[in-house]
Amino acid sequence: MTGNADEPFITAVKPLVDAMGGEMLPPDEAGTDDVVLAWEGVDVVAVRLPQLADSLDHILVAMERKQGKPLADLDRKAKQEVVRILEARGAFSVRHGVETVAGALGVSRFTVYNYLNREKEN
Repeated sequence: MTGNADEPFITAVKPLVDAMGGEMLPPDEAGTDDVVLAWEGVDVVAVRLPQLADSLDHILVAMERKQGKPLADLDRKAKQEVVRILEARGAFSVRHGVETVAGALGVSRFTVYNYLNREKEN
């Protein structure tokens, strides 16, 4: 993608790009919606951000990995915490976000809404 001088920069930003579900590509292949990152005045790498719906799927997979088991296998309190974290990250502003999260948690949409309302009451 780039020369050796840029490798430390790319190595440094890669975990962030991966966590967002983004894709790294050469700056000359950047599209209008891509973010080009420069280092010391030189374009080093372009980052293609995922669509919001893809980001939610990526976040859910990362949460499962962190929990060490499927989100549907968590107890009620842990599921409520997952919903709290997802709400803070804007997961429910995505179209079909509640349905997607409910499916991952193995609960109904109604239950997800109850978890959201419970959080607002505290």
